[in-house]
Amino acid sequence: MRFWDASAIVPLLVEEMRTAMTAALFEEDREFALWWATPVECASALTRLVREKRLDEADLDVAFARLDAIVECGVMIEATQAVRAEARRLVRVHPLRAADALQLAAAIQLRGVPTFQPQFVTYDARLALAARREGFTVNAP
Repeated sequence: MRFWDASAIVPLLVEEMRTAMTAALFEEDREFALWWATPVECASALTRLVREKRLDEADLDVAFARLDAIVECGVMIEATQAVRAEARRLVRVHPLRAADALQLAAAIQLRGVPTFQPQFVTYDARLALAARREGFTVNAP
């Protein structure tokens, strides 16, 4: 099981340069994990593409259906006091935005789960660096 950041989920929802590589990596994961707010982050990215006229409403509906299917299959890391406390620590030691700290804190909660590989999938360079410093192997296909 790998942890998937929102930046790595979006190429699975809409066609991008990274879509084929990302889809190949995603296919390797029979079990994967997501942060509780990832669907909202992905929705924000998708609607931004609509506002920028890079995605039309019909494609948005398809992307949301794909997002729902991915969320349904993933292991969802819920918003807990432990995640919040870890995110607070992370923003003190890494130059992370709040949402990114919460993503990484959610992944940290998976340590000790037998099927979890300490792998973090992201396209965000700052988040990737922090994940590496926290002991994760970063998969940025």
